Amino acid sequence: PPRILTLEEPVQHMDHCIAFAVHGNPAPTLHWLHNGQVLRETEIIRMEFYQQGEVSEGCLLFNKPTHYNNGNYTIVATNQLGSANQTIKGYFLEKPFPAMSGLFSFQMQYTPKLLCVDSKALFFQVSIAVGLAAFACVLLVVLFIMINKYGRRSKFGMKG
Repeated sequence: PPRILTLEEPVQHMDHCIAFAVHGNPAPTLHWLHNGQVLRETEIIRMEFYQQGEVSEGCLLFNKPTHYNNGNYTIVATNQLGSANQTIKGYFLEKPFPAMSGLFSFQMQYTPKLLCVDSKALFFQVSIAVGLAAFACVLLVVLFIMINKYGRRSKFGMKG
């Protein structure tokens, strides 16, 4: 009967890959379950493997997976002598928004970490930005005065 030799957590190479190796003679047929449901292969999720003797090695490949692809992945190997399966948890991305506590509730369930900035560092960054803006304004005023004073005057004092 088939035997699952290895089943590894998803790793990102060019695509995300759940690597596996299955032993069986005769060669087992392989299929996948996602959270207990049969996983349909698409251009986004596909299985690639090669047979070397009695061992099938390969990957379940994910092209740019999202939080919808998180869950339990089960490989099922079956031949005439029996079947074997093994499950692994696949975690790719967090949900973009936390679950809301009501139908029209807009309260956030978490504290964003973006605002956790040292106040001295923030003051320094703001003062640098204000200083650069003031320098740019002074430079523009000086250039405007220089162009008006030393700009080309028309010949013979004629105004155009």
